[in-house]
Amino acid sequence: MGTRWLWVLAVILGLGSLLGGSSWLFSQELSPIAADRVSALHLTYPPPNHRTTADRLFLIGSAPPEGVVRVNGRVIPRSRAGHFAPTVPLVLGLNNLVLHHDRPSREIRVQVLREPITPVPPTDLDVLRQGFEPQVPVMIPVGDVLCFRAIATPAAEVSLQVGENRISLMPTPVLLPGNGAALTGRNQPIPATGHYAGCNRFEHPDTFTKAIIRLRRGGQELSRELPVAIAITAASPQAIATVRVPQGVARSGPGTDFSRLTPLPRGTVAHVIARHGDWLRLALGDYTAWIRQQEVEQRPVALLPPVTLRSISARDRGAWTEIHIPLDRPVPLAIGQRPHSLSLSLFGVTPQTDTIAVPNLYWQQESGDRLTLTLERPQWGYRVRYDGTTLVLSLRQPPRSPQLRGQTILLDPGHGGPEDLGARGSTGYPEKAVTLRVARLLQRELERRGATVILTRTEDRDLGLQERVAQIEQAAPAIALSLHYNALPDDGDAAHTAGIGTFWFQPQSQPLAQFLHDDLIRQLQRPSYGVFWNNLALTRPTDAPAVLLELGFMIHPEEFSWIVDPLQQQKLAIALAQSIERYFILQGSS
Repeated sequence: MGTRWLWVLAVILGLGSLLGGSSWLFSQELSPIAADRVSALHLTYPPPNHRTTADRLFLIGSAPPEGVVRVNGRVIPRSRAGHFAPTVPLVLGLNNLVLHHDRPSREIRVQVLREPITPVPPTDLDVLRQGFEPQVPVMIPVGDVLCFRAIATPAAEVSLQVGENRISLMPTPVLLPGNGAALTGRNQPIPATGHYAGCNRFEHPDTFTKAIIRLRRGGQELSRELPVAIAITAASPQAIATVRVPQGVARSGPGTDFSRLTPLPRGTVAHVIARHGDWLRLALGDYTAWIRQQEVEQRPVALLPPVTLRSISARDRGAWTEIHIPLDRPVPLAIGQRPHSLSLSLFGVTPQTDTIAVPNLYWQQESGDRLTLTLERPQWGYRVRYDGTTLVLSLRQPPRSPQLRGQTILLDPGHGGPEDLGARGSTGYPEKAVTLRVARLLQRELERRGATVILTRTEDRDLGLQERVAQIEQAAPAIALSLHYNALPDDGDAAHTAGIGTFWFQPQSQPLAQFLHDDLIRQLQRPSYGVFWNNLALTRPTDAPAVLLELGFMIHPEEFSWIVDPLQQQKLAIALAQSIERYFILQGSS
């Protein structure tokens, strides 16, 4: 027994020296050994007075391995270290959960309030004012379509009167779950009652300050007046908008739940054709996009003059090739990528050139106001900006050396600081501590192989997502990896979901994401959670392949022990360094 513990201590001290001193290893909230043990019953999740709309909930916690743990009298399974993650069903309203461990005897009580996904429709003939949309001022041009939604008595006939316009609101039988449902497999439409929707095309200019909603069911009728602020204008466009932030976030609809489209670089000029609250709808050639009002400057409406393109040239800037596209004024654009090509669509542009001084670059007038430039060559990354009225498309060349030595790798240890703990394991140990440990171990392994490594944070401190992204843009590394450990939403299966998950967004990042995922699974013999296309802040950078790795589930009882084991952390760092090195060799030989 004594010899065994001396060996464990030597291993810990050895890992500490690898990290620059054994004292650092214990500078976080808990040491790795203590992170896997508790002295009494402990509940990490849910927190006190938790609220959820899920019909089930997992309990994350731990207790000494001796004895049993019961939830509301039922014995629950635990790992060898004593960790647990059972799922319990929830009823609507207040749920009282009692956890009890018998060695030593301790009890934890927690209340969970399950709320309905949407407001509960009234049972009597009525309509919920807070469920009526739109609730923000709306301005649209004549001929455009405006949709209305309401939550009212189920199985009723519902109509809306807006001025002289009578609009039928039809029952909406289902609601769609959020995008996160794709990660738990529970992404089927949710049955709904009492939800109604309908749309109308307004043919004449007008202003409306009220709408009359009428309900009929079983011989009963009811009318309610609802306030609105709707302006139908004959003036289209309504204004001119110029993007004033480095990258304007264009979306498919007026809200952050809608998908992101191609960012609009500073200086982009477009017509405003509609408004929805503080969102503006921009005309971008043959499609439209929504942007927050505070991201643009507006000036009085005017018809923008046509834009011409007469010459395109290229300049080499070391690892980058700059393509200069002179224009009369900055125009909206859209970028599309395939594995070996990049397309750049410019809206409102007419070409007047038959000479292009860029190899493998072609153009095509796809419609009356969409000009598409296609570059046939593989990219490692790209940037786009306006210098005055000249559009500059910078293309990153793939690394010329088929080895890791000399490459710059950026590592982003996820989370950090007193407020952003990240996911927490069975004992309460935080994700932020593990990501920093593994990042430092990986840094050492990569530097041993000749790489230059940049860490977005080297200590336990707050660091916003945009600060991390800015570091990627400034460093322009060969690759950027954001290191994380996973958790699940309330309706996930914490006890049976484990493994490494990998996330990418930009096409140039997909090969790296797939290779690292497959190689890590092979080397470490770990479960695979999957490879996902995901529009995340740390996968969006275009400067270089950027991948977010979820290296395991903090909330899985057995996997948590693997995550906090110092020996396994070292093995993970070595395996990941080897995978990165193999990827560069593979790219150099292709």
